Amino acid sequence: MPDQPFLCAGRRVSARSRDPPPRHRLSTASGKAARLELSSAPSSPGPTSAPRAHRTRTRLKEKTVRMLFLTAGTRGDIEPFAALARAALAAGHDVTLAVPDNPGVDLSGLQTTSLGIDFAQLIQERGSTALAAARAFRTRIRPGMRRMFTEAARVVQQDVPDVVVHHPKVLTAPHAAAAAGVPHLLVEAVPSLSPTSAFPLPGFVSRDLGPFNRATWRAASAAGWVFARDVQAACAATGLSPSSSGSRGRPTPAAASLIPVSPHLLPRPGDWPEHVVLTGTWAGPGGSERLPQQIAEFVAGGPFLYAGFGSMASGDPRSRTRAVVEAARAHGLRVLLATGWGGLDLPDDVSGDDVLAVPSVPHRAVLPHASVAVHHGGAGTVHAVAAAGVSQVVVPFTGDQPFWARTLHRAHLAARPVPVRQMTTARLRRAIEQALPCTPVAQQIAHAMSGEDGLRHALQAIETIISNPERPLPVSTIPARRDRGGE
Repeated sequence: MPDQPFLCAGRRVSARSRDPPPRHRLSTASGKAARLELSSAPSSPGPTSAPRAHRTRTRLKEKTVRMLFLTAGTRGDIEPFAALARAALAAGHDVTLAVPDNPGVDLSGLQTTSLGIDFAQLIQERGSTALAAARAFRTRIRPGMRRMFTEAARVVQQDVPDVVVHHPKVLTAPHAAAAAGVPHLLVEAVPSLSPTSAFPLPGFVSRDLGPFNRATWRAASAAGWVFARDVQAACAATGLSPSSSGSRGRPTPAAASLIPVSPHLLPRPGDWPEHVVLTGTWAGPGGSERLPQQIAEFVAGGPFLYAGFGSMASGDPRSRTRAVVEAARAHGLRVLLATGWGGLDLPDDVSGDDVLAVPSVPHRAVLPHASVAVHHGGAGTVHAVAAAGVSQVVVPFTGDQPFWARTLHRAHLAARPVPVRQMTTARLRRAIEQALPCTPVAQQIAHAMSGEDGLRHALQAIETIISNPERPLPVSTIPARRDRGGE
């Protein structure tokens, strides 16, 4: 299954007052009147209470909506929400973004509230053996999940939004939104809750099962069952009643599922229903970010290989780094290492002037200059490298990463996947050799992706849900290539 979160105790910071906000307050961050042209058709009858429905329609006349975004996870889970929040602010909406602690993402200019979750700390404390992991789940992860669920529900209650947009890991968001009488939309950074026959559930199996693909999606709701008691406890602690928000305590279905994935990497399956919206990738406008001098000088020094494994830290990071450096040198490439949360650790015996190790790099400023990228296959990194027009070597660790590794290889954007447990200098050297000729295709895909406006399409879907729930969603605003599948 896709990775499940490792969460710790929640606490709230930078929260708005508990008092309801003025009805027509425009976002101070935008500094201008809203520019949206929304449908004037009245909302259809639904679960929304009359006062809330009246308030939302009034706000639509003022062309502003109070949006609450909740996300949980690592950099790849947070960056898309931050980009969407900035786009919503630029459109004149009033936005709060609830995020984990130490997100490792630039959130300047956004009104944020903390969910009190430090993923780096939890990953460091989860242990390296099955017994240690089980103990950590019992003593740290499950209690932390319950506290996070509780905090997320409180954020919805205190923020008084018109719409809730949330990550699948935030399991109390649907219950809190239903209790508040507002719609909620789900964001799937990787398709994980939208069944299809086109490919199996990412993270469930390692190959296409053809006619049995759809059956694998029955496992998609496992996380909800694992934490069902914790969700019930969080609802009880915040005065919510799970049984009143859906059938037999199940949450009210999302008004839409937004999937911030490029159709040039994963075409939209034809059997997805209308409410599943493949928006395209969520990337804000490119800025003129200044690189630290050390990185800028290295990037300008000649061809290099980029390597980074994000939050993945299992196994032997020093042996893994040695393999990366030696394989790159075999191809005459220098090496830029993003050590992340411990997945890479440069040994003294392979260090040199041709290797630079830093904790992280701004992908959009660095990747376009790389000759090839070696990474773990997280959805965010996959899209960042693809948008940069760089060929890839994916070393999948877990979750949905094998899915992306196979998808990229079949699209001729990457070498054959190199599973982390099979990663050696020789195998990685061969993979780099396979990847380098993929550069022309990678550049073509990058050019096609540059024409996407996933943020606009996502906002259009949100606005449609609020202004007229019966109006068709913009599922076909981006042409999907159907000549190759995602698996």
